Amino acid sequence: METEISVKIEHSKGNDLNEILNLQKEAYRQEAEIYNDFNIQPLHQTIDSLITEWKDGVVLKATSNGIIVGSVRGQLTDGVCKIGKLIVKPDFQNKGIGKLLMKEIEEKFSQADFFELFTGHKSDKNLALYKKIGYKEFRRETISDSLHLVFLRKAGK
Repeated sequence: METEISVKIEHSKGNDLNEILNLQKEAYRQEAEIYNDFNIQPLHQTIDSLITEWKDGVVLKATSNGIIVGSVRGQLTDGVCKIGKLIVKPDFQNKGIGKLLMKEIEEKFSQADFFELFTGHKSDKNLALYKKIGYKEFRRETISDSLHLVFLRKAGK
């Protein structure tokens, strides 16, 4: 799958995981700044837990000129594809890469009854993207005074 900036989306390999984890920490620093909370899980995830996610689900990568510029994860449980950690390298954001990654992860789990994900209530760019591609809020969870998780869902099949 290609875009105007020549991005290829494919399954990640084991030797991609360190680069994906580093990109995750780079991308989630922006989220941490929005909420003034640098204790969020994506900033502290270990390589071992990422390897587990990779083995138990699908971790896609977006590359441009051989560099990983984005990633997304999905795992199917009881007909629901849980999508997580959609990340795009800050210099490559707002170029359609996130949308391409979402489209591809949905295609990988085309048998799913539903797709679900969550983001923070102040993450306006994330919320706008998800709503644009058909996700609708179905619940909120208060984590702290400054963070409410917004859970979104989209019908599959």
